[in-house]
Amino acid sequence: MTSPQTLTAVRRRLQEAGNPGDAVFLQRFFKTGPGQYGEGDQFLGIRVPMTRTLAREFADLPLSDIEKLLHDKWHEARVLALVLLTNQYARADAPERSKVYRIYLANTARINNWDLVDLSAPGIVGAHLETRSRAPLDTLAKSRSVWERRIAIVATYYFIRRDEFDDTLRIATTLLGDSHDLIHKAVGWMLREVGKRDERVLERFLDEHALAMPRTALRYSIERISPAKRKRYMAR
Repeated sequence: MTSPQTLTAVRRRLQEAGNPGDAVFLQRFFKTGPGQYGEGDQFLGIRVPMTRTLAREFADLPLSDIEKLLHDKWHEARVLALVLLTNQYARADAPERSKVYRIYLANTARINNWDLVDLSAPGIVGAHLETRSRAPLDTLAKSRSVWERRIAIVATYYFIRRDEFDDTLRIATTLLGDSHDLIHKAVGWMLREVGKRDERVLERFLDEHALAMPRTALRYSIERISPAKRKRYMAR
């Protein structure tokens, strides 16, 4: 099949997989109402397991078509595009990985909900920066876009799983004063993951920063430590 025909097939399969009842639920779950962070987003009603099935079906979709899919109005089409990008990055050679990374950063405006960030940032941004300067994370962390700021912190999950914590702690510190709840949650989540690997590192960070942390970030970060320690940090 030619590239346009394949993209047409992807969109047809997405339509076939949609469930109107699930679409209503997902629109509420992802806060698509007026003034909410996902305002105006549209859903077909496709759950993640089905999306991953479609990703296997269209595993070799050309990057040019994946980028077009990332601009689709349907949320699940963008989910599929990001799963495909992440999977293709994992098996690509160095030049193709650089191309995937560039496509990703050129389209952050379309990575516009927390689930889209979380399923893709570690495997693309984190993976790409493993052997490179981490400076792009600092640039993203200072962005006006809440999604780029979330990409900055969630991408560090790639390093956490390799017992590298410095980037997470640095970006978390940059984002301590952030006003958005989705950033508070992401910072707390990444700090919690650090603590699961090395609780002493987490405690040193909390001893220095707990007083300045948004309560949501603090609460998320201490979920896995002892009740006595949680009580001590929350009492601050």
